[in-house]
Amino acid sequence: MYEKNCHTVMDSPCGPLTLVATDGVLSGLYMDLQRYRPADELFGVPDPEPFPEVIRQLDEYFAGGRTDFDLPIHLGGTQFQRSVWTALCEIPYGETVTYGQLAEQLGRPTASRAVGLANGKNPISVIVPCHRVIGSTGDLTGYGGGIERKRFLLDFESGALVLS
Repeated sequence: MYEKNCHTVMDSPCGPLTLVATDGVLSGLYMDLQRYRPADELFGVPDPEPFPEVIRQLDEYFAGGRTDFDLPIHLGGTQFQRSVWTALCEIPYGETVTYGQLAEQLGRPTASRAVGLANGKNPISVIVPCHRVIGSTGDLTGYGGGIERKRFLLDFESGALVLS
């Protein structure tokens, strides 16, 4: 039986990733020093049991062998935030969209700032690919894990960066 919340930390090419599960289902994937990262004490007890499949799929992603994830996830947040996070999962690997395009896709063409705020509060980075959203001019704007990590993930997905 799972604790309500538990977590483990895995190494990745973009630094340590804290994986959080709620009732055994992935509910968080946080980078160190990530903006909007909850306090560590909210992650629950250390317990690697719920995470082998998550770790396997992340390892495959970083090895270049996986372009999408097939995992049960639990997304908290408001209905609007969840709609944004769900739409993020529809952005194909290696492609980007603007905040405005995402707002239009959601039927809220004037809500690009709200989309940006929801994007920044995405609790399951990498797997819910908020790094694939860019500014209207093509600039890399606001990424909770830091612009350097956003550039790293986009370069990796475009093939401009090969990990060994």
